[in-house]
This record gives sequence, C-alpha cells and structure tokens, in this order.
Amino acid sequence: MQACESNVTKQNPSRGELMERRYLLGNEAIAHGCLESPVDFITGYPGTPSSEVIDLLRILPDAQYYVEWSVNEKVALENALAAAWCGLRSLCTMKHVGLNVAADPLMTSAYTGVTGGLVIMSGDDPFAHSSQNEQDSRCYALFAKIPCLDPGSIQEAHDMMRDAFSLSEQFGLPVIFRPTTRICHSKGDIELGDVAKRARIGEFHRNPQQYVVIPAHTRVLHKKLNEKQAAVKSALVEKGYNHYVVRGPTAVVASGIAATYVQEVLPPDVSFMKIGAYPIDEEWLGEFIRQHEKVLVVEELHPVVEEAVRQVAGCVTVHGKKDGKSPYEGEFSPTAVAAIMKSCGFSPSREFPAAIPVAGLPARPPILCAGCMHRPVFYTMKKVFKDGIFPSDIGCYTLGLQLGAVDTTICMGASVTIGSGISHSGEEREVVATIGDSTFLHTGIPGLLNAVYNRARMVLVILDNRITAMTGHQPNPTTGLNARGESSDPVSLEAICRACGVSFVETVDPYDLVSLTTAMKSARDRPGVKVIIARQPCVITARRAGVRRGRFQVDPETCTACGLCVKFGCPAIERIDEKAFINDLCSGCGVCVQICPSGAIGKEVSR
Repeated sequence: MQACESNVTKQNPSRGELMERRYLLGNEAIAHGCLESPVDFITGYPGTPSSEVIDLLRILPDAQYYVEWSVNEKVALENALAAAWCGLRSLCTMKHVGLNVAADPLMTSAYTGVTGGLVIMSGDDPFAHSSQNEQDSRCYALFAKIPCLDPGSIQEAHDMMRDAFSLSEQFGLPVIFRPTTRICHSKGDIELGDVAKRARIGEFHRNPQQYVVIPAHTRVLHKKLNEKQAAVKSALVEKGYNHYVVRGPTAVVASGIAATYVQEVLPPDVSFMKIGAYPIDEEWLGEFIRQHEKVLVVEELHPVVEEAVRQVAGCVTVHGKKDGKSPYEGEFSPTAVAAIMKSCGFSPSREFPAAIPVAGLPARPPILCAGCMHRPVFYTMKKVFKDGIFPSDIGCYTLGLQLGAVDTTICMGASVTIGSGISHSGEEREVVATIGDSTFLHTGIPGLLNAVYNRARMVLVILDNRITAMTGHQPNPTTGLNARGESSDPVSLEAICRACGVSFVETVDPYDLVSLTTAMKSARDRPGVKVIIARQPCVITARRAGVRRGRFQVDPETCTACGLCVKFGCPAIERIDEKAFINDLCSGCGVCVQICPSGAIGKEVSR
C-alpha cells in the first residue's frame, strides 16, 4: 500500500498498538484490514465496486498469502471455503450480482461451517452505478443464517474487515462483508494498525459428518446452525457493531452508510440506533424501540432492518419503506435523508442545498474507447445481419447498445443461452450473440455446450481482447499471466469451442473489415451453432504495453463530408466545418480508412 504524503502516527489506547493515519480509498483501507488480520488465502472474480481489493493485494511485494483471480464467483468461493476448512483465513471478493453465482456453495457452507475464518466481500451497488440491478446482499446473509457486517464509513469498513476473520472463527461460520460503492470508492483519513505476521499452514482433517452433506448429515448440521443464532446476535451487540443512545420520545434507526448520513442531520433530541451487523438481536432491538412513540428506519435498498423493527414494535409508529416514506431504490445522501426525516415530522439539524446541474451541458454517456476492437465487430454485424437479433452480455461491449447491436443483457453468460432460447422460439431472424473472453470463461461455456447439444441455430461472436477490461484490466485464462504475475499458458478459445461440438470456428482480426465480413457471411449461411472469435488486445492494455500503430488524418480536399466515418462512432473522429477530422484520441486501428468511400483518410505525415 502506498502511504500518502502526510502520514500521522499515534497510539491507539484501546488496542495498545501504534496506529498510522493515511488518506486512502475505501478498498485500500479494506485491503489493509485484511493484512492486519492477517489473511492467508484470497480468491475472487473482478466486479465493481470490489475489484481493487484483490488488485491491491496481488501486487504487494513479499506477500505471504495465496491470491488468485478465479474464473467465476462460485469457483472462487469454493476455493476459499476449502482453504477455510484447512484452518486458513480466507477472503473471497465479488460484487453483489456475483453472489448470485456463488449462492450454491454459500448456502451449504453455512451448514458445514469453517475452521479458519472465511469472509465473503460482496460489494453492493445502490443506484446501479455499474450493475444490472440493485440487489441487497444482506438478504443472502439472512437467508443463509450467517453474520453480515454492513460498514457505515471507510474507517468502519477497515475495522470490520480486520475483525471479520476472528468473528468467523468464533462461530465457525462464513461472514458476509457488505460495503457499498460509496464506501469502496470514497476516500478518507483512516487509522491503520500494524501488518500482522502470517504463521498458519493449512491442514485438512477428515470429518465426513461435517463436510459430506448427504441428507442424514444435513439434518443435523441445520439444527446446529439454528442453535448458533442466539449467540451470534448477542455477540454482534457486545462487539459494538449494533448500538444506540436514547435522547427523547422519537428515534431514527439506520444501517450502513445511511447511518452516517443520519448522524449528519439528526436533531439533538432524537434517539439514534445504528445497525452495523446482522442478525439483529430481537430482544435488544425491542427494548430500544418500545421506549419511543415514533421510529423512522433509514436504510438503502431492501427493508431488512425495518422488517425486524416492525416485528418488535408493538404499538409504536414505524416509518420507512413500507409506508412509502423512504424509497426502495437508489443510494441515499445527506440531502435525501434530511428530506425523508422531514416527511416523517422530524426536523433535521441542517439541510443541504440540492445539486443543480449547469443548464445546457451536452449529455456524456459512456462510450467505447477510440480504437476499441468491439466497434468494428458491431459495425460489421449490423451490415451483414441487417435484421438480426443481438443478445449480448456483461462487459465493455454492452456499450454496443449505442450502436444498435445489443438487444438483451441480463447476466454473465446469458447472451449464449438467451440466443439459444430465441432460436428455438420460432423466431426466423438470425440470432447473433456477443460475449467477451472473460465472460465466456466465466459462465458462457455451459450455454454453448447446451446450444450445440440442442441444435440451436445462432452465431456466437467471442470478443477476445485478452483481458478483463471493464473492471480494471485484470488477467484471465486467455491473458498468459495469473493474478500473481506468473506466466500461465493461455487457454485456447478455439479448442474449447470445438470441444463443445462447434464445427465452424473462425478467428479474425476485427480491424480487418474484409476478413471480418467474410467470416460473418460464411457463418450466416451455415446451419447450427457457429463461433467467430474476434481477437485484438484491448486498446488500453496495448498502449500500456508500448504498442504504437501511428495516427491517421483526413485530407480535407478529398473529404466529401459524407459522414460515414463519423457515424462509425469512434470518439477520435469528429466534424470541423462539415468535414471529418481525426483528433488526438486516435489509436491507429485504421478501421476508418476502410470505411471511407473517397479515400480521404491516410496515415499521418510526420512533420
């Protein structure tokens, strides 16, 4: 971890150790909490807002722990669970929708329990900044009957992660750690402890009654899981994660970062309860609630806390999501919390002016990079399959929506299966699905196998840019490197597709429009499932690797202002005085040269 320029060191009286204060990103603070634990075994799959934790931990010199980017979240959690069964402290990171993929082992891991601490970091994304939904990971913790830590600040996120492993070991249960985007990607001054020394070596002890979940064992394990709940609830109060102060006849109960916003606007005569961990002790909760006439519950997304409050409230009036006072969707802010409080008859101690954007600013939607390999693929798809249906997937290439080449996006790997389903529905139009290399390896392979087996008629275009680009350019099995920077033989996508039974597998350079068009026309005219692999390194990683293709320029005398190159959508191409102009964003892919009908574009002449 890089220290900031102005570090402050002081003694922590509660822990009796030297504390260092640094200005850190939330995920940096969380990663440092892992080092203080210390962690032994780290797995995960990239997903915003969680990705930076492993990205930071995997590059530290002299690291004594094992770390990997796994091919998907289910695989990651099962690896981490195995290490925890061997007595190691294990961390598994993902985003909230990744927890869906890992749900199968998650549910049963609560039955088997763990020996070493197992912490599952699930980064939630209220407002769906970079996600396809706003689901709430706390619901998974309640479903699985395991603890969930819900930090309300970056400092608390650091402290909770540091302590989560020992909490997991105390009860022999996995622990979900649920920071949100606003925690992960904000910055603050954080008090850090010393990096702990790692001394554990894993050892597996056979215990079929615990680890082999046949029905006879499962019934016993489920009863033991239920018997742990009371002690878990009490411990979370004792550890201070859940606490309250009584000040008057009305109260606000809040969780996560919403609790921090509440504290910024809370009147001095209103009682306050902070919920930082689940499950909640109902007796402790009811004791607080019933001391008040009116209670407002403030939390982002699902009414997890509110449902618990209503169960113990008796005749106390409870406001929140269920009576329409608080929204179910989106992330909160101090302004939003103050408005919620006012709607329930509370008088916020301060108000914040609403942010008003400057009038007349042009919209700036996200866009594919200049020279991105995905753009010519979509361009050619639209030309060859004029009336086609285009299921797509999760990645940078979802931005093909703006080019009219993305009709569906649901979840990782679904482009293949949605495409297969459409092809069997009676729809006569051509189905052309797109999926990235990392996403294909994540969950696309079973869908392809199923499509071939059930004789679907579709084209699958694998957009192979040799990296997991959308989440920050993490390596994957096509890259040739693993998370630790060690060389790894790149997997052959061609061999995988042929092993799934695909007979037509063509690999093309997406910058070569003639070859790309020929491959797509050949695929169009064949029956069954066809695969085209469009391979070109991500333009960002290529630039970082020192690849320089040179730039292109437009001859204004030859340009006819037809606009075809501008319609291509590359941000390096714009209009000046009605003529096309190539700006400094040009990466030298040369696709525009092939599009221009008048031959007005050529290599930039050195001056």
